[in-house]
Amino acid sequence: MSQVVPEKPLRVVVWSTGTIGRHAIAGIDAHPDLELVGVWVSNPDKHGKDAGVLADLGRDLGIVATTDRDELIALAPDAIVHTAMADDRVFECIEDLISFVEAGINVTSSGPVLLQWPEEILPPEFIERIEDACARGNASMHINGIDPGFANDVLPLVMTSLSQRIDEVRVMEICNYATYYQPVVMGDLFGFGRPMEEVGMLWHPGILTMAWGSVVRQIAAGLDIVLDEPLTEEVDRRPAERDTPSVSGDIAAGTMGAVRFQLTGKVDGIPRVVLEHVTRTDDDSQPEWETPPAGSDACYRIKITGEPMMNVDFTHHGEHGDHNVSGMITTAQRIVNALPAVVAAAPGIVRAIDLPLVTGRGLVSTGSTTEARA
Repeated sequence: MSQVVPEKPLRVVVWSTGTIGRHAIAGIDAHPDLELVGVWVSNPDKHGKDAGVLADLGRDLGIVATTDRDELIALAPDAIVHTAMADDRVFECIEDLISFVEAGINVTSSGPVLLQWPEEILPPEFIERIEDACARGNASMHINGIDPGFANDVLPLVMTSLSQRIDEVRVMEICNYATYYQPVVMGDLFGFGRPMEEVGMLWHPGILTMAWGSVVRQIAAGLDIVLDEPLTEEVDRRPAERDTPSVSGDIAAGTMGAVRFQLTGKVDGIPRVVLEHVTRTDDDSQPEWETPPAGSDACYRIKITGEPMMNVDFTHHGEHGDHNVSGMITTAQRIVNALPAVVAAAPGIVRAIDLPLVTGRGLVSTGSTTEARA
């Protein structure tokens, strides 16, 4: 299916202006098919500030941020790009998303990530409630990003189109999180910088499946295989070997400094789809674990075992920052650029494998490279 092009620009509200939301504002401002009409903020200090200021664009956009959600709903936008923190308030966020679609507003969101493929995670009656809300509002809901998201759903499934036989699909993130500014994620969820006996929330049984099960199950659906349940979780946490600086709080030697985890989907006991993360806070730690390609500080690695054998390293890097900066940009842009397709989709939860081709249509720079960067 070809990409969707709306007849007129879609009116869009950005919901939050944090590490992802500010990039969403910039992405909407640059997109010819989208018009920014409102911005929601949770911080009262941001209320009344121009969206261009909050997005560090160096210019005003004429759209003033507000803490008043009813004011934004009353705008009746075509869509909301929801980028509010969801990892530590999953069900509160789901209630927000339900309220949006019930009001007839389409939604793309960076979380909660379990909604990328909620089957086997949420109870069937909860999923039915979301679908019913979409039907009543005649609106669609799409949750995605870079990981969980494009790097481990669309990209590996596109690669399998070259396969003659598939024995295993393995999708990996290999990354140093020391420059990732998200203290809640780094401390409470992962446990970085905490004593080894203090177990982060992610490492309790069932949480990895809730967070990344959508990846494994979406790939399985794309390959038309039925996985054994439950999925298999494996975690290997390691202490930092030396004091290490981190923007989310320095990592003292002996506290948790690295982790490797896997979430495996098996068929008749044989691994077929594997999600693996290698997460360091010190580039020199755990050299026996997989590392990014030379010259890169992080990558998404896809390994397809079968005929033929295929490996792809997907790297990204911010023009004015590192991989953690570009990770926020790519997350924002995936749900911004998908807006026309999501708005055009039938009401309900729209999964990555449901979308037509999504491209960066209209985003090619005009003028010289120097002018485009100015």
